[in-house]
Amino acid sequence: MKHRNVSLFVPHEGCPHACSFCNQKVISGQSRPLTVNDIRTACETALQSGGYCTEESEIAFFGGSFTAIETEKQILYLQTANEYIGEGKFGSIRISTRPDCINEEILVVLKQYNVRNVELGAQSMSDEVLLANRRGHTAKDTENAVRLLRENGFGVGLQMMTGLYGSTEETDFFTAREFVRLQPDTVRIYPTAVLEHTFLAQLYKNGQYCPQTQEQAVAACSKMLRLFYEHNIRVIRVGLHAGGDVQGNLLAGVFHPAFGELCEGEIYYSEMCNALHNAPEGRYTVYVTPRAFSQAVGQKKNNIIRLAQKGYTCRVAADVNIPKYRVRIVCERTDETEENECI
Repeated sequence: MKHRNVSLFVPHEGCPHACSFCNQKVISGQSRPLTVNDIRTACETALQSGGYCTEESEIAFFGGSFTAIETEKQILYLQTANEYIGEGKFGSIRISTRPDCINEEILVVLKQYNVRNVELGAQSMSDEVLLANRRGHTAKDTENAVRLLRENGFGVGLQMMTGLYGSTEETDFFTAREFVRLQPDTVRIYPTAVLEHTFLAQLYKNGQYCPQTQEQAVAACSKMLRLFYEHNIRVIRVGLHAGGDVQGNLLAGVFHPAFGELCEGEIYYSEMCNALHNAPEGRYTVYVTPRAFSQAVGQKKNNIIRLAQKGYTCRVAADVNIPKYRVRIVCERTDETEENECI
């Protein structure tokens, strides 16, 4: 059953820092402050648009740092959204904020207005990387915020970025492993995009910052996706969403409207290569879970093309018994059938 969500953006509102990479107005496509009327209009539109509202349906405040907004305005936003929580409407409210803007007093307020899930923009678990990118908080702040949220019964989401200024592939994987240790309910992974009117744009133009290529980001993020999956942590977003004016202000770095699918495609390509290791050239059928058919084929059939270049003519078929990120390979021969299980 499909459930409806409402996403509301509060660009830069409440945020006490200008991080190296941040241009929320470009990312969200919204430059003016959020109003009570905006909240009501968005909720009413969603309720009238069809579909179903379930306990999983959320009104979500993204962008900015929600719990750093002045208290009166914060409560006004929550009160307005809370009017739409209840039977036949939405199940709860989700907010996004900074790790250093969580404390016991704030959580008391959030509980009063049916906030169930809190996402923290951790971005990195390296203090050196956080400092270089002007984040204004530490890795310890993230740990403390996660602990407080857990102790008070909130769902926890963590957001990370790859390829930040001063970061390396090793540093990025350190962040991913630290996330696993903290055991959030959800994770979002954002490869760094260099947007106009940011400190990172200055560093890039001065030759002080070399961003990840798309190929590098796909390789790294696909491994992180697999890591989180193996530890039962749900990844709910990979790559910036395609709204706003990201493409119009993108100087360098990584942005692709289907970046998550590219990463999942890379996981399946790696699985297929492992399963076919030392297998003779020929024709094969690759069985995957039905939901992963397009990822296994790859964007523009890229996985099929790359396998063909290795001497393997493959077709993809569905098998409901195969788990996510696993494949079963069957050799298509007239005289015999060989099966190569990917464990």
